[in-house]
Amino acid sequence: MGYKSTLDCINDLEKNGHLVRIKEEVSSDLEMAAIHLRVFENNGPAILFENIKGCKFKAVSNLYGDTNRSKFIFRDTLEKIKTLIDLKNDPLEAIKHPFKYANVGMTAFSSLPRKTSFNPVLQNQTTISHLPQIKCWPDDGGAFVTLPLVYTEDIDKPGVMNSNLGMYRIQLSGNDYIKDKEIGLHYQLHRGIGIHQTKSNKKGKPLKVSIFVGGPPSLTLGAVMPLPEGMSELTFAGALGNRRIRYSYEDGYGIASDADFVITGEVYPNENKPEGPFGDHLGYYSLKHDFPLMRVHKVYHRNDAIWPFTVVGRPPQEDTAFGNLIHELTGNAIPKEIPGLKDVHAVDASGVHPLLLAIGSERYTPYNNNRKPAEILTIANHILGSGQLSLAKYLFIIAGEDNPKLTTHDVADYFKHVLERVDLTRDLHFYTRTTIDTLDYSGEDLNSGSKVVIAAAGEKLRELGTELKNFSLPDGFSNPKVVMPGVIAITANKYADKPSGDKDIFYLSSHLSNSGIDLSTFPLLIVCDDSDFVSKTLNNFLWVTFTRSNPSHDIHGVDSFIANKHWGCNGSLVIDARIKPHHAPPLIKDPAIEKRVDALGEKGKSLYGII
Repeated sequence: MGYKSTLDCINDLEKNGHLVRIKEEVSSDLEMAAIHLRVFENNGPAILFENIKGCKFKAVSNLYGDTNRSKFIFRDTLEKIKTLIDLKNDPLEAIKHPFKYANVGMTAFSSLPRKTSFNPVLQNQTTISHLPQIKCWPDDGGAFVTLPLVYTEDIDKPGVMNSNLGMYRIQLSGNDYIKDKEIGLHYQLHRGIGIHQTKSNKKGKPLKVSIFVGGPPSLTLGAVMPLPEGMSELTFAGALGNRRIRYSYEDGYGIASDADFVITGEVYPNENKPEGPFGDHLGYYSLKHDFPLMRVHKVYHRNDAIWPFTVVGRPPQEDTAFGNLIHELTGNAIPKEIPGLKDVHAVDASGVHPLLLAIGSERYTPYNNNRKPAEILTIANHILGSGQLSLAKYLFIIAGEDNPKLTTHDVADYFKHVLERVDLTRDLHFYTRTTIDTLDYSGEDLNSGSKVVIAAAGEKLRELGTELKNFSLPDGFSNPKVVMPGVIAITANKYADKPSGDKDIFYLSSHLSNSGIDLSTFPLLIVCDDSDFVSKTLNNFLWVTFTRSNPSHDIHGVDSFIANKHWGCNGSLVIDARIKPHHAPPLIKDPAIEKRVDALGEKGKSLYGII
């Protein structure tokens, strides 16, 4: 649908049974976020908040909380966008099959931004403190914009075709920000906006920034699409929305004419203030750190302005459905960018970036009597050097020839395949003292940690165990639980510091090595704070194991060794996934707020029959 505004989209969703209105007065301080989370957990519709305490604006959330709803929103263009992506990867297809691709011409035309003098968003002005001040988690540092569309231009090559539109969270209040005059921008310099800021810094000039909130839904998806550097997100948004993105300039700032709100301002060189904490998508708080400060210029809004927002937390959340839609659009593109790669999956349940599963080709050793990882290791290096994929900590990669039917999206089956074949004396490859996701606190410093590639190719080496027999543990360890075939979770004493933590693991490994226990069918042991929790669901195992461990520090092994700087183990692999003192705290809901949400589900209330 060629939606002109957020309101257009809301009306269409309501007409087709995809939206609920909250008529009761609700607070933007935790309550709106809690309502969103509860509705999402119950696979509910989009939510329009009509009566926000102390705020004249309406707000909407959960627009994209269901993949089918997102497909409904973009129902007229999804297939055409897939076609355009396919053509980018193989332009000759249009020549080979001209009639098949004849319908993409108008879609391509829609991608061209259109400069206009009609700007609904400039109809009114307000201040930062009059916007919806949505706080999502109890220990958040203030109110945040969670669906911001941050627009900047290249100072050396100005104009919309060299612009960047990204989704970088915005802190509106709290900390040391001067009310209505300053806000915080959380982004890293390797992002598109960071490149623009670096260029402006070198010239000693401030970077002009425009923050759009709302507008055509295609703008939102365009801001999070993994597009090649130099390609304008506005062009993608126009094609996806089947309507050219309208824009203009006001006081030198780029303006999305159909946005619901626009905040303009400047980021000066080396001007930072503490931003955060913020409950983030790994399921923990990202803590307070210095990030760029934006001096607010003006705040605009249209007459019928509606404030879209989302809530992030331990997956799955609304951004999971977003990710599914992006994968559906681009799933075939990444393998074509990396030779030999057949499939790759950033596992949402583990917080996305901590864990990648991949399937590659293994053509270097085609003879069965000597199959081992070779080509897939070169593919792994390519993956870890590619855009967002480079943020991964754990990369598992297998040879697709060993099971052509296997996919990375069947996580349990994928792990079974790996654990049956991995040679723990050979197949672990570490990258130490490198970068990881800024939001991942498993390393001992911001954006600093390690990576490991675990590769598997060849015939099965073992059957995987499903029952524990004669399994004894030393003091300080208890309650062993089978998580899945080949994996045991073990509860351990609380982690105090690295010396004592390493001593604990050495004690466990020595006991298992010398006790005569047969662990040949259990190649992976997870040391954790609560083995009942870890073993309860696959998602619990993925979340705890890969968000609470730093490979170089927390991977150990029974009968481990170092040979010519290569680490391996002759027995089981041991991952210490206990919470460490330097980890960020997990997100916990407020019980009093949850009771208020319960009341909205009672008969006669707005959420009756939904939650």
